[in-house]
Amino acid sequence: MTSQETPSQAIPWRATVLTLFPDMFPGPLGVSLAGKALATGLWALEARDIRASATDRHRSVDDTPAGGGPGMVLRADVLAAAIDAAAIAPDRPRLLMSPRGRPLTQTHVAELAAGPGPLIVCGRFEGIDQRVIEARRLEEVSIGDYVLSGGEIAAMALIDACVRLLPGVMGKLASGTEESFSEGLLEYPQYTRPQEFEGRQIPEILISGDHAKVAAWRLAQSEALTAARRPDLLARKAGQKAAPRGTKNTTDG
Repeated sequence: MTSQETPSQAIPWRATVLTLFPDMFPGPLGVSLAGKALATGLWALEARDIRASATDRHRSVDDTPAGGGPGMVLRADVLAAAIDAAAIAPDRPRLLMSPRGRPLTQTHVAELAAGPGPLIVCGRFEGIDQRVIEARRLEEVSIGDYVLSGGEIAAMALIDACVRLLPGVMGKLASGTEESFSEGLLEYPQYTRPQEFEGRQIPEILISGDHAKVAAWRLAQSEALTAARRPDLLARKAGQKAAPRGTKNTTDG
């Protein structure tokens, strides 16, 4: 068994992924910003095969659902053994990518990025045995109201969102603070050369050189887009502002 990790500030942010398809990793995480940061040691990735913890000669990891029904369910004993074999430090979050989980938000991403990095379980089949979720204290996280074939793509999305917030990964700090959701609003429209494209001009205010007016225009655009496309974000933002001082606001979870 792998020796237990110990919490340490010297260890880079890391993601430990438990999956039946470890060859899917790093996948997209091995290119662009995340890939460069991975190659230079700004973060670490370990993909572990759940099937390695199976004990029978067929390396079985699933069985039929109790009570009947279609599909198969990932066994509690096999997955628990895989989690235990990862031997992660006790301060690292244990996540399960699941469509019934807590919706992933930018606030949650920032919390995960500020920590030591999570262990992420990628489910398959009809799901995993509820008993291992409870016994190993897995926090269920969802990236949206839809169902994927497995948790691997969802895990990649979560990891990518975290990695780009790590110190040294992005070229300019402002790049991560002026994007959609960072301030509870959708990002304003972006423009670049050429100044005219198929009869469409860059808004004059953006080339005026007046930084205060540019900032005001961008804020107004963000608020208008958010009101039109994601009014729930504006409602959440208003609720956070209205929360009494000293009271923890829980609307983000």
